[in-house]
Amino acid sequence: MRMKIKVVQGDITTLAVDAIVNAANQVMLGGGGVDGAIHRAAGDELYKACLKVPEVRPGVRCPTGEARITPGFNLPAKFVIHTVGPVYRDGQHGEPEKLAACYRNSLALAVENGCQSIAFPCISTGIYGYPKEEAAAIAVREVKEFLSRAEPQRRREGDCEKEGSLLSRASTSALCATADKEDVKVNEEMEVIFCCFSERDVNVYQSIV
Repeated sequence: MRMKIKVVQGDITTLAVDAIVNAANQVMLGGGGVDGAIHRAAGDELYKACLKVPEVRPGVRCPTGEARITPGFNLPAKFVIHTVGPVYRDGQHGEPEKLAACYRNSLALAVENGCQSIAFPCISTGIYGYPKEEAAAIAVREVKEFLSRAEPQRRREGDCEKEGSLLSRASTSALCATADKEDVKVNEEMEVIFCCFSERDVNVYQSIV
């Protein structure tokens, strides 16, 4: 896989990518910060689409760490992937694991929907209080690890081709199909953008990427 990771400063609602990630709340009906900005830019149709997302329990459409996808409507982006970051307490109440899950689940939804480019905001670092440096380190780590999981699949596919002279065509196909099921299916190229609001955030991400 050829991957590109970029760090930019700007307004995530203006990015012409396949998917932008919304730092949403559990009810998914808009809020402050980037959540409110995305809802305003996308228009009322986004609110209506979110309203149709089934609640997993009263008042919760997207639990912390999970992700949901909707169209982008008036946004340049084709999709909005909504994920709910953790509220930071002291880092000892599962916050790192939940934040990591936000990135993994958002990337999985992007791949499942054929996205070749995705932009993330700085999840949980606003009113949820996650320390910026710690959050950025988790974000970059999860993106790199997710994309690197394509490598075992590609190696096994190469092995399938090499073994073609020893195995029947049917057997080789079966081996490749098994490999496909065990790994994340990713595009040959994927661009991941960390879209930062402030210059300080840019500097933090650039020091890690």
